[in-house]
Amino acid sequence: MATSTKTLTGPRPLAARVRALRPSATLAVGARAKELKAAGVDVLSFAAGEPDFDTPEPIKEAAKKAIADGMTRYAPVPGDSDSRSAIAEKLTAENRIPGVTPEHVVVSTGGKQSLFNLFMALLDPAGDGSEARRVILPVPAWVSYAPQAQLAGGEVHEVVTTPETAFKMTPEQLDEALSPDSRVLVLNSPSNPCGTMYSPDEIRALGAVIERVTTGPAPRCPHLVVVTDEIYEKLVFDGQEHSSIGSIPSISERVLTVNGLSKAYAMTGWRVGYFAGSGDFGVEVAKATAKLQSQSTTAIPTFILPTLRVAFEQCQDFVEHLRSTFEQRAEVMYNGLTAIDGLVCPRPTGAMYAFPDVSAHFGKSSPKGTRIDSALAFSQALLDEHHVALVPGEDFGTGGEKCCRLTYACATEQIEKGIERLREFVDSLR
Repeated sequence: MATSTKTLTGPRPLAARVRALRPSATLAVGARAKELKAAGVDVLSFAAGEPDFDTPEPIKEAAKKAIADGMTRYAPVPGDSDSRSAIAEKLTAENRIPGVTPEHVVVSTGGKQSLFNLFMALLDPAGDGSEARRVILPVPAWVSYAPQAQLAGGEVHEVVTTPETAFKMTPEQLDEALSPDSRVLVLNSPSNPCGTMYSPDEIRALGAVIERVTTGPAPRCPHLVVVTDEIYEKLVFDGQEHSSIGSIPSISERVLTVNGLSKAYAMTGWRVGYFAGSGDFGVEVAKATAKLQSQSTTAIPTFILPTLRVAFEQCQDFVEHLRSTFEQRAEVMYNGLTAIDGLVCPRPTGAMYAFPDVSAHFGKSSPKGTRIDSALAFSQALLDEHHVALVPGEDFGTGGEKCCRLTYACATEQIEKGIERLREFVDSLR
């Protein structure tokens, strides 16, 4: 009988872009927390980055009415005229960004998709003829900025910040990081994970650097664009004022502002994000991202679009209640963390996070024998031995490996109980 010489082959390996993505260092902690909860253990979680408030009634009613009125068909890819007008009006009046019209606005499935669209529209992979691929990223930073930029072909250059500067990049650091191949500067204020924000004076100082390197007869960084994520703009404390870098007239046409309704309006599951630019370049980017979006998600659900104007015009009392509640919780969290031996934590001034440096305890061991040599090890031992779930900082970029993120989007009683467990854990390390 003849022997078959046919070679059986399996599928080719997955695409390099997927294989290059790093697995999340936080997945093991999250999986362990679920395992303990399933076993009936009282786990106190400080991991979720979403408000513990329900969506305001006017927003829910607007969506119900839209469904009852038959708004269930496809929407225009960048959003309908009224929602885009509402966003343009908001950015003009509230954020003081000049020249924003509905043409500059694209509504997407959450701020994350807005960011992804922008990176894809602005960056080229190596070898595609573009020399401007460098992405300037102050770190620690939200976990998705770097992977999204890299998927689009960008080369991420970290600007490392520390608790001593409240995790804020200085103008000098920015100036040093910028080069002729710089394409995108990513800003996030207030910050996830750091819980701090740039003051208006600090924003203007960064803007002055950007103006200097992008103007004149021979600009050092002619292709530089600022992508600013302002999703936490409403959650600011201690009487501070949020400042949009797009409000600086001399650089406004280089600024693309990303925002959404998830945090301030407790609409995380609704997935409403948007971005806007200004000037001719802003229109060009809006058209490009709408074209990209048309080949992926198309548009957000039509019946959600009317909620944007309702949120902006009818829900500011809710936003202020949420903000003031988080401000009170932030104080409880900060006072508790800074009273624990060895923890170094800037005062939270925005967003919903505290980001203490726990590295003073590296080199120690827990009572059950876990060697504490990283934020991940610290978080794993804390969860296993005292049943408190934090987010280890490894995924937030350089410097994050020394820190853990805690959210205060939970009841004050839980914060106090969790802080006490954390203190007991730290005191037990030897």
